[in-house]
Amino acid sequence: MNKFSVFYLLFLVAVLQTVLALKEGECEVCVKTIDKFAATLSDDVKSDPKRIEAEFKKFCKGSKNKENRFCYYLGGLEESATGILGELSKPLSWSMPSDKICEKLRKKDAQICDLRFDKQIDLNNVDLKKLKVRDLKKILNDWDEVCDGCIEKTDFIKRIEELKPKYMGRSDL
Repeated sequence: MNKFSVFYLLFLVAVLQTVLALKEGECEVCVKTIDKFAATLSDDVKSDPKRIEAEFKKFCKGSKNKENRFCYYLGGLEESATGILGELSKPLSWSMPSDKICEKLRKKDAQICDLRFDKQIDLNNVDLKKLKVRDLKKILNDWDEVCDGCIEKTDFIKRIEELKPKYMGRSDL
């Protein structure tokens, strides 16, 4: 009877681990941002949680869009309302994989895993005339470009067409 109880308990723990584990594509902003950040750290910084936190704050200053929102949730920005950087820095100093770190972060703040990257627009195969103005503005924003004096949709399309040769060689498009 006792062996059965232990087996049942172990089985229940295994099922819970499977249920609580991240699914494919879940927490994509968290996983990719942590991977990107971890790649910037030197070996001597990786072992010290306080230095990791300081480096994360520097990393967050240059972030934008969803990565910036992720930094805000963790407390990596000056305007962050809360701070759970310890939940990132300690596991990272232990060389814990990013998906496991994100599982721990999700337990502290579920909205961290609600972040999703925007779908990328394939400029080689899309008709710019069929896009909405907000999508055209997003393309320019992703390129860190502005369209001074753009009022009409055709103005934005013209600006994108001018800049296309400059940015189409980049791999993030």
